[in-house]
Amino acid sequence: MWKRIFAVFRARNLEFVRDRGSMAWNIILPVTLMLGLSFAFGNDRAQFTVGVLSADDLPEVANHPFLDTRYVEFVPIKNQQEGERKVSRHQLDLLIDFGSPQRYWVNPESPSGYFLEIALLKTETENSTPFQKSPIGGDAVRYVDWVLPGILGMNMMFSSLFGVGYVVVRYRKNGFLKRLRATPLRAIEFVVAQVASRLMLIMMFTSFVFLGTQYFLDIRVDGSYLTLLVILSVGAVTLVSLGLLVAARVTSEELAGGLLNMVTWPMMMLSGVWFSLESAGEWVQKFASLFPLTHILDAARAVMLDGASLIDIAPQLLTLLLMSAFFLTLGAITFRWHPR
Repeated sequence: MWKRIFAVFRARNLEFVRDRGSMAWNIILPVTLMLGLSFAFGNDRAQFTVGVLSADDLPEVANHPFLDTRYVEFVPIKNQQEGERKVSRHQLDLLIDFGSPQRYWVNPESPSGYFLEIALLKTETENSTPFQKSPIGGDAVRYVDWVLPGILGMNMMFSSLFGVGYVVVRYRKNGFLKRLRATPLRAIEFVVAQVASRLMLIMMFTSFVFLGTQYFLDIRVDGSYLTLLVILSVGAVTLVSLGLLVAARVTSEELAGGLLNMVTWPMMMLSGVWFSLESAGEWVQKFASLFPLTHILDAARAVMLDGASLIDIAPQLLTLLLMSAFFLTLGAITFRWHPR
């Protein structure tokens, strides 16, 4: 069995390496996107952002004069720990609690926080309760630091779904799978070989792009590289398995392209590749949790930006493993060798 799997695995790798255009595209696309975004979004925000703690509805505390400050966006923050994390990462310039006692959190390294602190203290009067200051340290998270996992995940998604699903449909259409059916190779062995081949290629190219981007742009990584490697491996297996499931019975390349686009575009828009879904509706976030790419990006950003450990991202990894088992099992059961 292992000899048959290795034979298909080796043949698929040679086919990919000989396709110079596809191989170059897997390297050039993510690097070009990262360099372009670093120039386009490299500057700091022009608008001040202040979080208001324990405010489900901002008009409830609208009687405080600081809330009338111009050029400041006030956003409600329900969780203090989450608000402090955003202040430490410069995602919030200031965090305020108008409760009792009145407090505010500011990052001493934030220029915007410095000026907002002065503006806040100027609103105090002799009869008002003074604010208690709580400094929070931390370096800013640039947009390129935040978006790198999204771009790598997007590249993995397209490479996995089109690099496997579209190829399998082509094999079936030109009769290659029909010839394989005459050999002792079983469906599950063919599926395992395809997963292993694409996994090795994704690991190689994604690692190359990640290390090159980090070298030139000094990308922030607070967590373990080994944990990132685990996320990459499990995520790649899940995406490849999904590609095989889509192509398990399809015989038309046009239909395969339509189905793969129907899967990839919602994931690219709703999985947090380009922007955060924190401000999106609850139903949007629940729908996004159905996509494997969402769990991959959540886990990768938790490790890179927050220093999360393997235990911290265990729920995302478990979800991806369950998805992989489901996709692989269903794909092997429904796999079709012949066009008809």
